[in-house]
Amino acid sequence: MSQTIHIDSPEHFTNILSSNRICVVDFYADWCGPCKAIAPIYEQLSAQLSRPGTLAFTKVNVDNQKQIAQTYNITAMPTFMVFKSGRETKRIKGADMKALDQAVKQLAQEASSAPSSTEGLADPFTTGGSSGWMGASLPKGYTNVNESVDKLNLDFLNLDSEAGNAKTIFENTKPSSLGAKGKSAEGKKDWIESDTDEQMMLFMPFQSTMKLHTLQITSLPPTDSDDDETPGRPRTLQLYTNRSHTLGFDEADSEPVTQKIELSEDSWDKATGTAKVELRFVKFQNISSLVIFVVDGDGEGEKTRIDRIRLIGDSGEKKAMGKLEKIGDEQGE
Repeated sequence: MSQTIHIDSPEHFTNILSSNRICVVDFYADWCGPCKAIAPIYEQLSAQLSRPGTLAFTKVNVDNQKQIAQTYNITAMPTFMVFKSGRETKRIKGADMKALDQAVKQLAQEASSAPSSTEGLADPFTTGGSSGWMGASLPKGYTNVNESVDKLNLDFLNLDSEAGNAKTIFENTKPSSLGAKGKSAEGKKDWIESDTDEQMMLFMPFQSTMKLHTLQITSLPPTDSDDDETPGRPRTLQLYTNRSHTLGFDEADSEPVTQKIELSEDSWDKATGTAKVELRFVKFQNISSLVIFVVDGDGEGEKTRIDRIRLIGDSGEKKAMGKLEKIGDEQGE
């Protein structure tokens, strides 16, 4: 019996990548002769080697799922891709049965010592090292560069003092709200919320010159409450680069915006609560700081919430750091 999973939406694909340690993907088309020729081999491998939560085999029809095909730059059919922990590790173009068979059997050997379900596995988006938990897969060729954020000199405006401190959103750990108990082991809030209204101003200086490709913003407000105080997710963001200090709310509208972003309900991944925002890369070259202005939120309440931010790109040579002053009590120091 076939174990192959047929992908029916980008959200479905993201969920499969996030819930399986290793994922093999067959990008095909119904009109493609070589795709039809190799399909029985792929189905046989899937039936023999699929292990729920550990090794999944999927098929993506490029004509029905054009967004997925475009995201991964699929230009030939069939194309087979291998993902580990949500990240691409191998790509095979064409109906190369020998290469596919060798690659998949090697993956099966790697998976043979792993548990047969997601229980006991590292989080699918935990990549280890400095990257830690990720809310979405990384674009090819780029990494999590949160370590380059100068956390001693963060300046966040309009934060609720009862939520987490500014550094919380850069932690490498999985957000507590995605855990079984919905809170951290210490019982502390590991997210930030706005205070008097929906707006937040987040100033992030960098320890090195940066090239930013993508923002990953995770927001996990409770969904089972209709309280007016329940925070919403950010909806409108304005980004500013190369500022020497934060912006005041009054001056934000008069300053040139590097990029304005409108998030919708479809922007947020259902499994991880993460929006993956691709930046206009040419405008985010050689930057020394980033200001994120949360203009408004999508909820009925008067607050917004952010659990994690991941900056994805390249970091340059580290700057020589002079004497740094610690941020005051509002940053949790």
